[in-house]
Order: sequence, then C-alpha cells, then structure tokens
Amino acid sequence: MRRLGRRSRVTAEESRNPDRVRASAIALLARRDFASGELLQKLKQQGYDNDLLKESLDELVAEGMLNDARYAEHFVSYHADRGEGPLRIQAELKEFGVASDLIQSALDAGLDWKARARDVRIRRFGADIPETWSEKAKQARFLQYRGFSGDQIREALGPDFDPDC
Repeated sequence: MRRLGRRSRVTAEESRNPDRVRASAIALLARRDFASGELLQKLKQQGYDNDLLKESLDELVAEGMLNDARYAEHFVSYHADRGEGPLRIQAELKEFGVASDLIQSALDAGLDWKARARDVRIRRFGADIPETWSEKAKQARFLQYRGFSGDQIREALGPDFDPDC
C-alpha cells in the first residue's frame, strides 16, 4: 500500500524546479543523515534533473546540512557497535560514494578494531579460546564475514592462529 503524500517520481516541470529539488533533499535529510552520493542517487531515482541536483547538493554542503565526514563518522560508529569490522564498513561507505580519505579518517578515529573483533567473537562464541582447528576456522570465517582483517582475527583467536594457512 502506498503512503499518502509520497511520490516516487516527479513531473517534468518539478524536476527542473530548484526549490522543489531543495525541498525534497531537505525532507530526506530530516528523516536521516545521507552521504552526498547516496542522496544524489535517491533524488535521481525520483526523476530530478542531474545538473540541478548537483548544484542543490553543493549548496547543502556549503550550508553544512550535508556533510560526508559527519556521515562517515556516524556510520562507522553505528556499524562498529553492531559488530561489523572495518573492511565491511569501508566497502559499504565506498558504495555510497564517500571519499576514501574521509572513510579512512573515520575508521582511524580511535577505535581499537582488534578489541572489537575479540568482543564480537566472545559475544558469538563465548569467552573460551577455541582449541580445535575446525572451531578456529569456523570463528575466523565468521569474523572475516563481519569484515575484520587477518591481524584482527589473529588477535581475537589467540597468538597461535594463522588464518592465512
């Protein structure tokens, strides 16, 4: 069922109206924060003119309403709290069009990824270090799927584990 007041596409006249583009962008930003690339794609899907979109988004960036660095910091914090690792978070942020330098600075912002990997492992499998290689491999695959690097996985599983073997 479609919600009242929401439209998936705009008319040709509305797609070239700068006030309408800005109002749609602000309405989306009022619900949640967006990366500029993600917001651009969402508004393109609604049918807005591409050149007008870029111009409007540049204005929102200049006004501080749209900030990719802030978005990346919040995204990293939220997803790290959910147990996701830096490699997975980085890939998702790249999909949203966030610049690599902003992603890296958000990932380096004081989070101890090795401790996070250990905490995620303990939450899922318990505090005991796995003793068999099959159990270590199972836990390593889980952490790898979550987006943790080999060093972080080694730290989480104990010093004698080498996931590269």
